[in-house]
Amino acid sequence: MTEVATARRSRITPEREAELYEAVLDLLREVGYDALTMDAVAARTRSSKATLYRQWGGKAELVAKAVRHTKNGAGVSGIDTGSLKGDLHALTRRSDDSKMEQNSALMRGLAMAIHGNPDLLKAFKEYLIEPEMAEFRTVVQRAIDRGEVRPDCPAIDYMMHMMIGGFAARSMLDEQPPTQAFLLSYIDAVVLPALGNQGD
Repeated sequence: MTEVATARRSRITPEREAELYEAVLDLLREVGYDALTMDAVAARTRSSKATLYRQWGGKAELVAKAVRHTKNGAGVSGIDTGSLKGDLHALTRRSDDSKMEQNSALMRGLAMAIHGNPDLLKAFKEYLIEPEMAEFRTVVQRAIDRGEVRPDCPAIDYMMHMMIGGFAARSMLDEQPPTQAFLLSYIDAVVLPALGNQGD
């Protein structure tokens, strides 16, 4: 299965792939997940539906990978500042306020669709949630290795919950988009203390 998937995905250039992902995200913002169709993506990107299905298999995978694409360059791989606080701050600073606001609105819309669509939930877990959790585990493991976080700290298992919670709750509770300033203060006030790290 993996070999077949790899083979089918090797026929498109990275530039064309990025172009397609941007078009998918634009359509998502315009019509939402339920109304988005492969026909519309094909028309917007001047592709054939056969090409889209061969490349991605279906709408759920295409959307999950398009959202993941927005985070490329904003992930934790390659970040190693020498401290947990530095790593989390550097991660936050990779997305400016405008990008965060766009992503927040997009994720709010997709959250509703995920609850009613098992295929989308599965694709999000496989292509977005699990890779991000693995990246955060790498950051925390480095902090453990440096002696910044105890390996038995119970908050480690909830780090992603904390990060996603702060991002999502900003608009729900404060009716404001997440910003760098808010997330940096949230990391310092909530995430680092929960991990037993005061950020010194």
